[in-house]
Amino acid sequence: MFSLKQINEAVRSDPGGFAQECDALFARKVESAAKRIAEHRSESHIILLSGPSGSGKTTTALKIEEKLEEMGIETHTVSMDNYFKTFDPDTTPRNRDGAVDYESPFCLDIGLLNRHFSMLDKGELIHIPKYEFARQMRSDILAQPMRLGADEMVIFEGIHALNDIIVGKNPKAFKLYIAARSNIRDEDGSIVFDKSWIRLCRRIVRDFKFRGSDAAFTLKLWENVRRGERLYISPYKENANLMFDSSLALSASALKPFVVPLLEDTPKGKYKVVDDMLRAWIKLRRWTRSTFPPNPCPGSSSAAARTTTTDILFLERKRKKKELSRTPVASRAGAPV
Repeated sequence: MFSLKQINEAVRSDPGGFAQECDALFARKVESAAKRIAEHRSESHIILLSGPSGSGKTTTALKIEEKLEEMGIETHTVSMDNYFKTFDPDTTPRNRDGAVDYESPFCLDIGLLNRHFSMLDKGELIHIPKYEFARQMRSDILAQPMRLGADEMVIFEGIHALNDIIVGKNPKAFKLYIAARSNIRDEDGSIVFDKSWIRLCRRIVRDFKFRGSDAAFTLKLWENVRRGERLYISPYKENANLMFDSSLALSASALKPFVVPLLEDTPKGKYKVVDDMLRAWIKLRRWTRSTFPPNPCPGSSSAAARTTTTDILFLERKRKKKELSRTPVASRAGAPV
């Protein structure tokens, strides 16, 4: 739980220090998770990382990867989105209204995923497919090779990573659940800013910045996303070895200058959640990154605060994956495994 009064006071009196404090807290969580994972690596080379939309899965995976590598454990991160099946209107899962259910785990090639987990744990070579969202198809021609060394690990991150249909076949994998689990409360204990709103706002900004979608588009999908969470994600969080709260006390204040203009462009009164969030933001001070020097030295506290708070809130960092820098492997006779 975060206190509205304490957040506003910190943003008013020392915004830079507040950001650094949030960054340091998140860094400690990452370090703790990395140590747990490192201790588990004799059991399995596989890390399964799950969480609902907007929870910070990609950023957290990359931060954990960096920390493991500091500990001398070469680590890779793979998005399970690449294991989506090529879209087929006749076989793609549908919801009770007959619409395509993109939140269903059966949109993934579960058989291939489980086969790849097993092969990686045995030190065998796999070829990670590439899913082309624009064409709604999986490309084996763009597949990337991966073989894990004796002390290497790989994080597979995706909303269905802890589903029984995956965990059941890979019981020894380290399982991590990421979620923004902290509300912002007023002095009387009432919730001012709901924890799910942070995830929605992260998604709105992400969709706008990287996918060219307006807030109305994201809001239209949100109820189905929440439905998918209730059906396919939350029931399996207890499979996790570790639950990781990706909330930052700074999040709502830092998102304010980015999200509020996008929400104000939506039709007035059409979305109750928008009206509720806009009322909440009236009570929250706005935080900006202008307190930091324009080009902080790498590794400095201000650089760390700028990077982490920005990344966790809303930016999809470009993956610095070793496997993505390798030469794509062409499909051979028999196709990549």
